[in-house]
Amino acid sequence: MAASELIQDDDDIRDHVDANMTAADPPTPPRTLANGSPTRHASSPPADAVDGRGKGERSKLSGLLKQNQLIRSLSSGLRRHCDYVKISVTEEHADRLPKEWWKTGVAFLYAVFNLVFTTVIITVVHERVPDKSVSPPLPDKFFDYVDRVPWAFTVTEVNGLILVGLWLVQWIFLKHRAIIGRRCFFLIGTLYMYRCVTMYITTLPVPGKHMVCAPKLYNDSTGKIWRILRLISGGGLSLTGSHLMCGDFLYSGHTVMLTLSYLFIKEYSPGWMWWYRWICWLLSASGVLCILIGHEHYSVDVVVGYFVTTRTFWWYHTMANTHVGTHTM
Repeated sequence: MAASELIQDDDDIRDHVDANMTAADPPTPPRTLANGSPTRHASSPPADAVDGRGKGERSKLSGLLKQNQLIRSLSSGLRRHCDYVKISVTEEHADRLPKEWWKTGVAFLYAVFNLVFTTVIITVVHERVPDKSVSPPLPDKFFDYVDRVPWAFTVTEVNGLILVGLWLVQWIFLKHRAIIGRRCFFLIGTLYMYRCVTMYITTLPVPGKHMVCAPKLYNDSTGKIWRILRLISGGGLSLTGSHLMCGDFLYSGHTVMLTLSYLFIKEYSPGWMWWYRWICWLLSASGVLCILIGHEHYSVDVVVGYFVTTRTFWWYHTMANTHVGTHTM
């Protein structure tokens, strides 16, 4: 029985005892005659009957007092040891979405592995890119209508860095950072794994004669390792001067990061921040367009990169939101 019920019974018994005490017959005042002398009540019971009834009432009263004292002691004991009646709820049951940071760590390692593997594939494919004098750039309809703007690709990389920075700040303030983080790492790793496959199986010539490619190393394994480390240290960006290799055209990695950053920002931002989502969309769209204006990728590279990124993102979140299997993907 809970302590509150016992305390309530204590009050009920106290009221009951008070009612019994007040319900006792009050002493009847003696009648007086006309001359002022008192007279005995005609129906007064004998002294032995009164004495017996008084003893019965006293014994009943003492029993109630003992019961009341017992309830008081039990109530005070329950107050002192109230932790015995607490029902402790574990954190896993209290939070319907467990964090499971170890899964996020595995997804992070998966993304890092595929990013590093991408640099290895770029180094391998660079040795297979045909020379510009032998294989000129392929015809591209966009290049036929839009001349190259040299600074356009710099705008692409700056927009990409801004979007990635905004997404990282937004991710820090999210409630379920562990779940959303592993979704992001998994998609990055998967998209770059697909990119490794498409780059390796089909090597396209450079999209423009303006591109300067580093000399081929052929069997120089040590030189290739240094190129891989340089590409990793510079983040694969032309701004840092780390990307001097050619062949990583199909499909565009810059398109992947611009599109994926915007999709995550849009998916996990509150509805009232519509202006924030529009700004991020403009950064993403203008960055993708500047890839083509700078003639750094063929149009098919950008189209395939956009298509693969958006479909993979939407398919993944559709499966995660249907609660099929685990709900903390």
